[in-house]
Amino acid sequence: MSQTPKENCDDCPVHNLGNLTKLGINMSQFDFVVALAGNPNTGKSTVFNALTGLRQHTGNWPGKTVTRAEGGFVYGNKRFKLVDLPGTYSLLSTSTDEEVARDFILFGQPDVTVIVVDATRLERNLNLVLQVLEITHRAVVCLNLIDEAQRHNIKVDTRRLAKDLGVPVVAAAARQEEGIPELLKNVYDVASGAYICRPYRLERTAPRLEKAISELTAKIKKEFPLLPNTRWIALRLLDGDQKIIDAVKSGELGNLSAKSVATREAVQ
Repeated sequence: MSQTPKENCDDCPVHNLGNLTKLGINMSQFDFVVALAGNPNTGKSTVFNALTGLRQHTGNWPGKTVTRAEGGFVYGNKRFKLVDLPGTYSLLSTSTDEEVARDFILFGQPDVTVIVVDATRLERNLNLVLQVLEITHRAVVCLNLIDEAQRHNIKVDTRRLAKDLGVPVVAAAARQEEGIPELLKNVYDVASGAYICRPYRLERTAPRLEKAISELTAKIKKEFPLLPNTRWIALRLLDGDQKIIDAVKSGELGNLSAKSVATREAVQ
């Protein structure tokens, strides 16, 4: 006798939380670091709680007054450390929150960055998504509040969005833990290399601009060989990011990678 569709779902790890073990902060070792980013009021904290439970650690980022939360979980026999970044609308470093989020994604090099977006305000939230994808190629978009979107007759084609962005997109209603199993699987796949992201990057077709970016990138690589994303640094310099300009002039930019290692160790 064949199983019913529901029975198949019950046995499939993608459709249940049986493979998820929520951990407290006492994790001596972990396999992957996951950063959780998103605009304020997107349900990011609810996603964090769904993944880690209520046994969390809170404290300040090293050298900052910005609060961070961290926790952990086991999935697919791998131990994940989840770091909740400050809610921010941008990574252009016009505030301390933005600076903390940007520096951790860029220099801390998490294995996966989960970007939580509000399905009812997708267009507004995509600004942060595109900025994160300029920095890292390992990301998963969590399209949260999909239940609210449905109530407002808003439909989102997640397959088309994933194709356009070049990273997994998971529809979720985190308050009801809907979509959390799919989110876990995609985080696991990206972290383990089973899913290779090809993130969308804004095209800059002007030949003079591309030439300037290439030349500046080469100079940054020569001066700061340990930086993980010199092209992004070049773009910020060309855009007049004063904090990056000052960091280059003072040589502080070369210390950021070392500081990011310390920060990553601090969240262990």
